[in-house]
Amino acid sequence: MNIEQTVKKIIDDVRANGDRTLLNYTKKFDGVSITKTQLKVSKQEMKDARSVLVDDILKAVKEAKRNIANFHKKQIHGRKTWYRGSTKTVLLGEKYTAIESVGVYIPGGTAPLISSVLMTVIPARLAGVRRIVAVTPPQKNGQINKYVLAVLDLLRVTEIYKIGGAQAIAALAFGTKTIAKVDKIVGPGNIYVSTAKKLVYGTVDIDMTAGPSEIAIIADDEANPQYIAADLISQAEHGENGKFVLITTSKLIAEKVNVLIKKQVALLRRKKAIEKSLDKGKEIFIVKTLDEAVSIANQMAPEHLELHVCEPQKLAKKIRNAGAIFFGECSPVSIGDYIAGPNHVLPTNGMARVFSPLSVDDFLKKSSVICYSKKGLKRIRKSLSLLADLEGMEAHKRSLLIRLEDK
Repeated sequence: MNIEQTVKKIIDDVRANGDRTLLNYTKKFDGVSITKTQLKVSKQEMKDARSVLVDDILKAVKEAKRNIANFHKKQIHGRKTWYRGSTKTVLLGEKYTAIESVGVYIPGGTAPLISSVLMTVIPARLAGVRRIVAVTPPQKNGQINKYVLAVLDLLRVTEIYKIGGAQAIAALAFGTKTIAKVDKIVGPGNIYVSTAKKLVYGTVDIDMTAGPSEIAIIADDEANPQYIAADLISQAEHGENGKFVLITTSKLIAEKVNVLIKKQVALLRRKKAIEKSLDKGKEIFIVKTLDEAVSIANQMAPEHLELHVCEPQKLAKKIRNAGAIFFGECSPVSIGDYIAGPNHVLPTNGMARVFSPLSVDDFLKKSSVICYSKKGLKRIRKSLSLLADLEGMEAHKRSLLIRLEDK
């Protein structure tokens, strides 16, 4: 059975059997036995988690929260309801409304991804989403990581469930007795989560089907190979099946980066997992010109693109496809992952050709506004009648004329 068939079976099971299936899959996939009443995180669990955000940790989280909020606030400008015209004749416009309810998926695994909490919840809050639901896999003790809970509490998210994987996506999309369905699902996840999001799209909206982490680095002869090696390794730390690409005009830089990767990885605790990722996903291209490097990067359309060149802003004008672009050697992807402010939920698998980073826009929808007076109707009577006649839509034409005949 392939991944899509496996995920479809899980979704169908959750849709048919609800909470009981969620509990069964939580035991099967996460190795955790919880009861129906334990699915939702309790107020006491939230209260217990608050104590972990102390001193410097709280300061760091608040700094990230402030930067992310300030960046996303700028996206709200121009996303406001507008009207143009006059009610005496014709009034047209667009009405912006926040999506009513959003489900946020927070990956589990070995690390508490509090950055994913900040990046998904903050823009939803700024857009005005009324109901935000968080789902994340439980740890072996049946609890959610306290740092994740504490940050959710800081962001005033109170509806949190101990489920992960495809079953969590199904629960958010179709609802169960315990979990009410949402209108949209956002957040990164593994291949099962991404596949589930793809399969429920249409029942609910989704942000994107993001895959494993990607980084491409364009480097000229003056680039620092130490920095390049460190940045490639940092993305390999996310796990297998990612892409870690160096495109350089210098054969010497390429050779030095290869050597330095081995030295730097040897110093890390998770070196075996990182080595495995790099063995599968690392690629190095040596090109003659930076224009050739740009061409390769645009074809790849990477999630993250670092420009380790003398004039990054000038080169960036030629970049057409990238989720996030980092200018210069002092701008590693890690600052974008955590604290700079722009969103780290980015398109992967070449989808930066058509998709954008998660933003306030993803939590807003707009309605067209149309208001005509009788005077306005008279002005368009002839044109509308001709178009309706061409399409053979007699009732459409009649719906206009009946208003003009009415005294």
